This record gives sequence, C-alpha cells and structure tokens, in this order.
Amino acid sequence: MAPLFSLFSPGGAHARLSVLIFHRVLREPDPLFPGEMDVARFDETLGWLKDWFNVLPLDEAIRGLEAGSLPRRAAALSFDDGYADNHDEALPLLLRHGLPCSFFIATDFLDGGRMWNDSLIEAVRCSPLSSLDLRGLLGHDGRQERDLGRHAVATNDERRAALHSLIPLCKYLPPGPRQTLVDAIAARAEAKLPTDLMMSAAQVRALRSSGMQIGAHTCSHPILASLSANEAADEMARGKARLEQILGERVTMFAYPNGKPAVDYLPERDPRLVRELGFESAVSTAWGAARRGRSSPFEIPRFTPWDRGRNSFGLRMLRNFWQT
Repeated sequence: MAPLFSLFSPGGAHARLSVLIFHRVLREPDPLFPGEMDVARFDETLGWLKDWFNVLPLDEAIRGLEAGSLPRRAAALSFDDGYADNHDEALPLLLRHGLPCSFFIATDFLDGGRMWNDSLIEAVRCSPLSSLDLRGLLGHDGRQERDLGRHAVATNDERRAALHSLIPLCKYLPPGPRQTLVDAIAARAEAKLPTDLMMSAAQVRALRSSGMQIGAHTCSHPILASLSANEAADEMARGKARLEQILGERVTMFAYPNGKPAVDYLPERDPRLVRELGFESAVSTAWGAARRGRSSPFEIPRFTPWDRGRNSFGLRMLRNFWQT
C-alpha cells in the first residue's frame, strides 16, 4: 500500500497532505454506537498509518505544505471537542506508536461539562423509561419547527432510532435554546447524566506536556454560520484565550465546529475572522487531501475512513486524494 500512497502523495511542490480526524477512543465498544472508535481499533489504525505515512505535527505539516517542502506520504492526526478518553485512552497509544497529534478543545465543557449532543445521547441511553413522551417540546428541522413526539427507548435499536430523529431537530438551534431543549429532554427522560465525559484543564496540560499540540474549537461549539460575525469572533477569541491561560503559551490552530463549509461555517467570513484573531491555520471537515496552491491554510480538509479492514481502510484513504 505504501508505494501507492507515494505515487499519489509525492513530496515537495506537488505534495498532498492527509489530515485525519477523530473524536473519541472508547475503552470498550459501545453497544449503542458500535461504529465508534475503541482502543483496539485505534491501536490497529495507528499501526496502519505509521506503516503507510510520514505522520507530522499538524502545524509543521501545514507550513511544509505552504512552503512546498512536505515529504512524500505526508499526514497529520487530529481530535476534536476534548473528550476525557482522548487523554486516558488515545494518548498512551499515540505515545507508544511515537505519533504526534493535535487536539482541538471546546473550552466551555472542560472540568465536568458536557456537549449538548452528549447530554441528549446520555439522556436517552440512561433513561429508566421504556418510552419518552416529548410532546410539546419543539425542535427545528432546518425549515420549520417540529414537535418532538414520542419515542420508544427500551432497546438499543430503539434508542438509536430515537437519537437519529432527535439529534437533527436540536443540532441547528441557537446554543441557548438548544441547551434549554436538551435539558428539558433529559428531565423528561428521568436520566442521571455523567459529568466525566470531557477533559479537565489538567488533562489538557498533560497532553501538551506529552508533546501533543492543542488547538482552539470555540467555547460552546456553536454552528458558526448561525451566528453574527461579532458572535462568531467572540466564540473563537474566548476559546483561544482560555486555552492560552491554561497552557501559558500561544494557541495558533483552530477547528471549525462541525466543520462543513457553507453549512457549519461561512467560507467568505469565518476564515478571515480566524486569521484576524491571530490563528495561523484552521481545519474543516470537508473531505479531501490538502494541496499546495489549492487549499487555504485556513480551510485544511480532513477525513478518516470508517473501514475496519486494513486494505479497505487504505483504499478509501487513496480515494480521498481525488476529493480535492
């Protein structure tokens, strides 16, 4: 597989940079979401990537892309959001494989907080009820308000179906109303929610002390496209400032929450805001491999195959070169 990657990802001026994105690494497979990355899969995946690619720190890789000095088969690794398992499970494996990684942290959820989607997931997972009566609660499907209705939650299949329906109805609400709605769902679910899903400030410092990189990911992980320019800049700036206070050093990289161009952030506005706030690069979740002269350092694409087999994972990585 490595010779093929060398053919389609040469070094120098014609290099392509593959940036992989992860979110969580679970100690054991999750019966509710069996496709989530777990320790065994992540360990295996890191082995493949180490065999196939020259894995670089992300900021170094982006500078090398701009300078035309990347090695062949260049790649970088990243995590978004700031889950505690990034420190507890992913970090030991990264260190064992000798691979650098960048972690983009949404700062409002440090030290006992939860992201809205995790509050919703855990409310459904932990509910002692066999069905949730959410009638009278209103979400939004992108076109109109919709009543949340009733949902069976007695089995994992039913819980997955409920979440498949509920998450899109919450996702694109403004942060305040979205949190209010999720809190109301949790109350009706009669669920006790966990407080240890996200990292502490001390764990963020430990990642950095272990040689990993830390980037900003706003404070509250909003859909930037739904905010005014001033609101978006404030989210970016406060997240950056909080991380710099935790680490005692400049934070120069940013990841757009959710990260789809023109859906989750505004390409004509938000990269400019990122640059004006003193960041040196930013990453999206648009698929593809970055190319010199075609990929802005403020909109670097990211992608990770979901395949469990070595060959199928590698082939999808190869196909990703044609996304840009």
